[in-house]
Amino acid sequence: MHLKSPAKLNLMLHITSQREDGYHNLQTVFQLIGLYDELTFNKTAQGINRISGNQQVAEQDDLVIKAATLLQPYSAKKQGVDISITKNIPIGGGLGGGSSNAATTLMALNHLWKLNLSKTELQQIGLQLGADVPLFIFGQNAWAEGVGEELTALNLPESWFLIIHPQIFVSTEQIFSSKYLTRDCHPITIRAFLEGSGINVCQKVACELYPEIQNSLNWLNQFSAARMTGTGACIFAIFDSVEKANNVKSQIPEKWTGFVAKGLNSNPVTTACFNTD
Repeated sequence: MHLKSPAKLNLMLHITSQREDGYHNLQTVFQLIGLYDELTFNKTAQGINRISGNQQVAEQDDLVIKAATLLQPYSAKKQGVDISITKNIPIGGGLGGGSSNAATTLMALNHLWKLNLSKTELQQIGLQLGADVPLFIFGQNAWAEGVGEELTALNLPESWFLIIHPQIFVSTEQIFSSKYLTRDCHPITIRAFLEGSGINVCQKVACELYPEIQNSLNWLNQFSAARMTGTGACIFAIFDSVEKANNVKSQIPEKWTGFVAKGLNSNPVTTACFNTD
């Protein structure tokens, strides 16, 4: 199987409380976008092997390998797979590339190994790998609560996004452990978000720790309201046409990287692996 694994944006991110286990309860809106990593899976008799790609991540730390290893016990014959990865989604940018790749691996191997696990079962397995993994298996834009795993499908306008990567790596752990992070947002409703409420509470902390994020926000705000996704480092703005987004992209300072991507209504991997409409 050859599959295109999409990125995501957080259109808003509120933290409503911190749990006893150290995790945070949050409210966020996940928007899938047409910026893809590409993964190829070749079924083998045994063994899980990363054939190519993702060399900057140690194999034991690679979420793709972890996902395959986590799923293998569900296969009575302990089948194997060779995996090749082509990365296009920036690592450590808040775009969910690693989580998407993990979800893609779970869905692909569920299909190739004929495990017949449901989407709900795969989401529960995926949550062990990261809070964003269930979203990509869910396969739709979503309003999310809990640690991000309580998902409600959300219809969002079809938009074009310009994403800027300011060429820095942000530590998610550093953002979430900051004493300056707002952890007591008053819960809002989906309707309130659709009417314009909602910010990213991680943005202020990230900008203080990484001034280049603030610099990129200041630059992009000249053209359209800009916001950080997740815990950063990537920022984005919404445009109503690909021409407008590409026009601004052509002006991005050389020290940063830009991507133009269309908002998706569904994850093509979920569609391919579960044969849904």
